Amino acid sequence: MGGGADEATYRQVCNGDTGHVEVVRVTFDPAEIGYRDLLEVFFAMHDPTTLDRQGNDAGEQYRSVIFYSDDEQKKIAENAIAELTAARAFPEPIVTAVEPAGEFYVAEDYHQNYYNENSRQPYCMFTISPKLAKLEKKFGEKLRA
Repeated sequence: MGGGADEATYRQVCNGDTGHVEVVRVTFDPAEIGYRDLLEVFFAMHDPTTLDRQGNDAGEQYRSVIFYSDDEQKKIAENAIAELTAARAFPEPIVTAVEPAGEFYVAEDYHQNYYNENSRQPYCMFTISPKLAKLEKKFGEKLRA
């Protein structure tokens, strides 16, 4: 999402040819979980202080961005960033952009359920598994509810 190309395959996005960002589309029921709660997970699971980088992955496709669907989501996201900034929740300034959602391009089949299909690969073991453990530790009860 977020680029200027008319198409965005996973390979094109990884090559940095489209201006798109690798994102996850989250569909949720606001009666079950609030948008602010989802943002809490978002900020807990990645580094919002590095421009165009997440861990060893570098490039514009790894920039920190929140794509909002409506003005209310935009306001909530901007307020969350302001609150985290005021609380000095991170050692460096938050660089997360807040942008309107655009076309979402679904990754090809081979990239779907990637972690479940490839959990023994080094990238998954050293990057994703610790994030999942962190998610379970911080939000375990909310996840099971």
